[in-house]
Amino acid sequence: MANEGKDNGEFSFVSDGGSETGRRGLPKIHTEKNAPTTERDICHDDSTTPMRARTLEHLHSLQKKRSTPTTPLTDAQGVFSPVSEAERQKQQLISISASLASLTRETGPKLVRGDPEKKTEAQKASVLDHLHFGEPILNLSDSALKFTHILYNLSPAELYEQAIKYEKGSFITATGALATLSGAKTGRSPRDKRVVKDDTTEKELWWGKGSPNIEMDEHTFLINRERAVDYLNSLDKVFVNDQFLNWDSENRIKVRIVSARAYHSLFMHNMCIRPTAEELEDFGTPDFTIYNAGQFPCNRYTHYMTSSTSIDMNLDRKEMVILGTQYAGEMKKGLFSLMHYLMPKRQILSLHSGCNMGKNGDVALFFGLSGTGKTTLSTDHNRYLIGDDEHCWSDNGVSNIEGGCYAKCIDLSREKEPDIWNAIKFGTVLENVVFDEHTREVDYSEKSVTENTRAAYPIEYIPNAKIPCIGPHPKNVILLACDAFGVLPPVSKLSLPQTMYHFISGYTALVAGTEDGVKEPQATFSACFGAAFIMLHPSRYAAMLAEKMKKHGATGWLVNTGWSGGSYGSGNRIKLAYTRKIIDAIHSGALLEANYSKTRVFGLEIPDAIEGVPSHILDPINTWSDKDAYLETLLKLGGLFKKNYEGIHTYQVERDSKLAEEILAAGPTL
Repeated sequence: MANEGKDNGEFSFVSDGGSETGRRGLPKIHTEKNAPTTERDICHDDSTTPMRARTLEHLHSLQKKRSTPTTPLTDAQGVFSPVSEAERQKQQLISISASLASLTRETGPKLVRGDPEKKTEAQKASVLDHLHFGEPILNLSDSALKFTHILYNLSPAELYEQAIKYEKGSFITATGALATLSGAKTGRSPRDKRVVKDDTTEKELWWGKGSPNIEMDEHTFLINRERAVDYLNSLDKVFVNDQFLNWDSENRIKVRIVSARAYHSLFMHNMCIRPTAEELEDFGTPDFTIYNAGQFPCNRYTHYMTSSTSIDMNLDRKEMVILGTQYAGEMKKGLFSLMHYLMPKRQILSLHSGCNMGKNGDVALFFGLSGTGKTTLSTDHNRYLIGDDEHCWSDNGVSNIEGGCYAKCIDLSREKEPDIWNAIKFGTVLENVVFDEHTREVDYSEKSVTENTRAAYPIEYIPNAKIPCIGPHPKNVILLACDAFGVLPPVSKLSLPQTMYHFISGYTALVAGTEDGVKEPQATFSACFGAAFIMLHPSRYAAMLAEKMKKHGATGWLVNTGWSGGSYGSGNRIKLAYTRKIIDAIHSGALLEANYSKTRVFGLEIPDAIEGVPSHILDPINTWSDKDAYLETLLKLGGLFKKNYEGIHTYQVERDSKLAEEILAAGPTL
């Protein structure tokens, strides 16, 4: 064997029988320990460019590209002045520290940007420390000695990482959505919602019977605020979202959400309007701040507290505090209540409605309680979706308040709701759903955690969403009712006073349980189709609605998606295909050309014919075999309307008797 006798520490490629390859065809390697190294002696892989990294840490740092906004801020004179990234981050931290400041201390907490698990030199450079060594410090607490890490406007991918790593019950589903749990509370807690009653709100807000506004004093609010802020400051890290409400840029509201969970941060990232990098640079002081300390209970010995949960709003301080509930919907609806207060002050009508627009620019508003078909009918593949839940109507037209959708998931299927089904993907938050432990496939029929399973996703996930979510003035205002009594017509054209009356009533009927084998419908009324969220008296919103409809030539319609031919149990649900034909006729304007006649009791105008809808069902009396039973049921429902309206009417008379009488006259006559 060649070179076999060498023992001086030198090695080389050798040939065995004239070959320079060894077993399996691999070349034999020869290294000369004592010989000078030359380029041809080095064995290296030349199939790729040389690696820049020198260590694993360096390699990991190269993996992430900086995405710092570069637009300069303007100074007081309006001249562009370059601001360093360090200075910009310091300004943000000063603003956030002011938000998190205790009212009993002169300064806010010490803050640092970034995840405490990933301490970097860049983090050390973006620290806000109010204390100076060598100075005497009075009344110092333990929390003042620590830094609170701020995770500011994280992306969905970053929030996924935080949730999966630190929040038990967070999983990625088969479609890429983030499944989360909201804890013990799987829905809103309206009885634990409080509003500070002061000299201003006492006069402006709706208080008393029927009102959703339950009072508290400012001192109690400040106690709960201090409890929430102290809890948030005690944590190693908090999430901060700076975002907008209202797609109408002239009337948008800047909101800041401070929370302890990645789930809450991602939820609000989806539900509020997401600022561009340039808008975020000049965000400044928020118009309203939410302190979500929902993992920490309120003190039940505090005045006005009735449980360990408290959702408190102070309109003067422009703040909201959440204690004792992790249900994310409290934030969404808290901000909606805020808009119901702020927008009417600007002569802008805030609405709990769906909204879509035809290809010719005709806009329709859809109002309806749960089970009326609001989502199904406002989601139309032949029309653009402006929004599914919360809107404003200003002199500029309509605009969506939100940047996302919050859809019910119970019994969701691809066939029934393809748009919602397809929107459940990466970036979407799935609340309280049940999934297969191995495949992570979600079972939307499963109610083990709650029936109120939800999906929160950006509105851009809907294919026919109109971005930006704005439109011209509405042409049609559609009030939906699922009448289980079976006496309301499938469609009625409303006068302006009738529109106000039925808008204030907010009627639908649900089917109660079975008692002694008899099923009875149960009337449900929710003022303005969203009583839980309004701040002013319903007549204020109704009057604004009528004023805008009159000014812009909009028509009001009452559409019954419930029963025909009898009440629930004897009649039949009006076919969805017929309801869609009715809605199509409203959109096209064809229904305005029909001949109309009036019904008894409610005085509703019903058309004589609609293309694609059997004419005999348009007047409900024609579908009842027992005419006396029909009239008896009709009078019963009319009585329920009048009883519901009594308290509202009394309140109205004290403030605007003329308007009150006009609306009352549009109600049923018994």
